[in-house]
Amino acid sequence: MAEEIINRVAISKLKVIDLEDYYPKGNRILFDIKDWLVEGLVLREKEFRAHVAAHDWSQYQDTYVALHCSTDAIVPDWAYMLISIALQPFSKVTIIGSLADLESILYADIISNLDISEFEDFPVIIKGCSHKPVPSNALVLLSQKLKPVAKSIMFGEACSSVPLYKKPKNK
Repeated sequence: MAEEIINRVAISKLKVIDLEDYYPKGNRILFDIKDWLVEGLVLREKEFRAHVAAHDWSQYQDTYVALHCSTDAIVPDWAYMLISIALQPFSKVTIIGSLADLESILYADIISNLDISEFEDFPVIIKGCSHKPVPSNALVLLSQKLKPVAKSIMFGEACSSVPLYKKPKNK
């Protein structure tokens, strides 16, 4: 008679959190302002304002936008602010920086609003592998948020996790 195989992970109190499950849907756009600068380097206010006024911002409906300048131009803060005001009715989020910065900011907001009460006094695995761009910074923020409530924190998969934290036992 064959011995029954028991899935200990399935019956354990272990909780798994996968940040990929929280990935915000929507296109990411890297908006480079260099083409609106004279020779890609000099911002002339009148011409810049004309570009902003003439641009079709509706094409960014429900997108996440990272504003940047790919040249070494010195861009005044008001220029990015002007673009963000034009984008505000359309984009979900607009930031200054790279697409990686955008993902990091999106996840920082998600994690700060995440209800972690279900993880209180449970061993938690923060899932490591993902198909979507989950920034490393999000993993750090999540581990910091979970530490005060989790019994333990591990990283990876249930079959091969790396222990990160174990709550000390009360004496």
